[in-house]
Amino acid sequence: MTIVLIAIALYLLATAMLVGGVRQQPPRTSRLWLLPAWVAVLLHGLAHLLAWHQAGGADLHFYAALSLVGLGMATLTALVGGGGRMAALGVIVFPLAALTLFGYQHHGHIIAERLDWRLQLHAWFALLAYATLAIAALLAVMLWLQERALRRREFHQWLRALPPLVELETLLFRTIAVGFALLTATLLTGVLFVESLFAQHLVHKTVLSVLSWLVFGGLLLGRWRYGWRGGTAVRWTLVAMALLVLAFFGSKFVLELVLGRPA
Repeated sequence: MTIVLIAIALYLLATAMLVGGVRQQPPRTSRLWLLPAWVAVLLHGLAHLLAWHQAGGADLHFYAALSLVGLGMATLTALVGGGGRMAALGVIVFPLAALTLFGYQHHGHIIAERLDWRLQLHAWFALLAYATLAIAALLAVMLWLQERALRRREFHQWLRALPPLVELETLLFRTIAVGFALLTATLLTGVLFVESLFAQHLVHKTVLSVLSWLVFGGLLLGRWRYGWRGGTAVRWTLVAMALLVLAFFGSKFVLELVLGRPA
């Protein structure tokens, strides 16, 4: 519990430091926030490792998976934000990571189900894909807000903390490309290693995941072939992410928390 509380406090400290930098005139963000952010990430991961040691294996139920996605998002934010002005992403991601860790601490820690390495590989690909594409969805929202503010000539202070529009759009599509590759690996390992992939309790999860993969793939193809950008990119990204949320956490919520069955 102490580790969890320290990690949450450090996530919030990193958030406060980033907010303080954005509120300056002009916005200035030093890299001092990286120290509490990285320590929080390490403690977040350590909390899971200790829980898994007590449970006798990797716990991947609803709250644990949610916390691991938060951990992945925080890690990606620290990696990307440390190299440029995308540090502003941490204002959203770090509180989310703290919230998911809090939820895991108070509702998680169940006896882990034994999974062989193939199913664990499939699960880790899924979590990495979800974390990466969740970052892409946040970038899409930021891109939409930035374009909307520029069209209305509303030069808010937070706008100056973001990278230029073209740079943000480039980062969005790079993130989608990485997430798409991870989602492809998730589907391939599912086909190869999950025997009941199209069983009744998994068919909706499989169908929604494939639909999300098709939408993300169509967006990348449209970007390469037709130069899609702006509102089109935002809409396709959010639709694909909504499908993935329903596929992954929607199914886990219904099966594990409502029906009391393993997902």
